[in-house]
Amino acid sequence: MPKEFTSYRDLVKEVAPAVVSIEAKVKSKRSFLPRVDDLEEVQAQKPELQLGFGSGVIVDSKGVILTNFHVVDGADSLEISLPDGRKFTSTSWNGDRKTDLAIVRVVSEKPLPFLAFGDSEQMEVGDRVLAIGAPFGLTGSVTHGIISAKSRNLRLNQYEDFLQTDAAINPGNSGGPLVSLDGKIIGINSAIKSKSGGFQGVGLAISSNLARTVMQQLMKDGSVKRGYLGIQIRDIDADTATKFGVKEGSGVMITRVFEQTPAAKGGLKLGDIVFTIADKPVRDGLELSKVVAVLPLSQPVDVVLQRDGKSLLMKVTIEEQPETFGVNPPKP
Repeated sequence: MPKEFTSYRDLVKEVAPAVVSIEAKVKSKRSFLPRVDDLEEVQAQKPELQLGFGSGVIVDSKGVILTNFHVVDGADSLEISLPDGRKFTSTSWNGDRKTDLAIVRVVSEKPLPFLAFGDSEQMEVGDRVLAIGAPFGLTGSVTHGIISAKSRNLRLNQYEDFLQTDAAINPGNSGGPLVSLDGKIIGINSAIKSKSGGFQGVGLAISSNLARTVMQQLMKDGSVKRGYLGIQIRDIDADTATKFGVKEGSGVMITRVFEQTPAAKGGLKLGDIVFTIADKPVRDGLELSKVVAVLPLSQPVDVVLQRDGKSLLMKVTIEEQPETFGVNPPKP
């Protein structure tokens, strides 16, 4: 049996300095002229109002912070507070709504403490983890638990890969890191599954592998470019498998092809059963969206499918997703 941990103090001392709190602010807007007797109140009023409060983790000593998109969404400015008392104001950030991730940039004269990424795929159910952040505004809070499940998809975001943990995660933890016992980021705390809005034993963290990929694109291009096909699909259930002579869970059936999309241009049709794209199996809709999203743009890929009982090999050229893809589906 492995040695029992009696304290996480050394690990916390190592990782906590890189975890920040983020206060999102918006400029105060008054839609009326104050009366004379209101002037003193107006003059004393803060020029900015707090929009929200969350957490983040420094991932680059030059001043790059990873957090949730919903922490910064709608803000005019961000106030970043470090555990050592330093504060920064930032108006520089880029986000990806479809994964609920964002990066914030601050300018520091000295290198900042930061954490490296771990490999979330290597984590196993039962592995111990720490969640660090500012639940209910209580900065520097640390909770511990285990990985309860992997690869959760709850349709909270368009693209997601959640680690589930029983480490306490509450409002304000959003954007803070879930760390392994070797001090690496293996998740970005993002949500709780709860009827009360508070901790009930089910916390969700965006996997570090997904977060790192999105972060790298945000740092390089300021946005995330993803491919798409332009189809609606349904998974192959037992009845569909029996009817069409295929294996249950072996692919997806196209239920609609939108006009002027890569799928339409490539000749895909209603009723086609798609098995692989670019030599990668697509056993269900979630797998298909993940595969297509990361394919190279403007390049043809092989699509293996079944149509009218016959196997076909089609060529489809992947195009960049429209901004509203998955948010406002095209109308018939």
